[in-house]
Amino acid sequence: MSASLAPECNVLKERYDSCFLKWYSEKYLRGNATQDECAPLFNAYKACLSKALKERGIDQMVDEARMDNKDNDAQYMKPAGG
Repeated sequence: MSASLAPECNVLKERYDSCFLKWYSEKYLRGNATQDECAPLFNAYKACLSKALKERGIDQMVDEARMDNKDNDAQYMKPAGG
């Protein structure tokens, strides 16, 4: 697994990655998943990463990139056949 963009979030990312890979392969792919059991770990990692990006002043660049690509996201993220 790869390291986080923010080294201080590496442990949280590792925990989430491990949880997700196990959940995905052992439950989701076998049709035994009713919800993403790793969501709390993802949310903790996301919060850590957001804080680190904000402290480095990178959060604004991410927001600008998202706004610049809003049309592309809308096109490529729509459901298949839609």
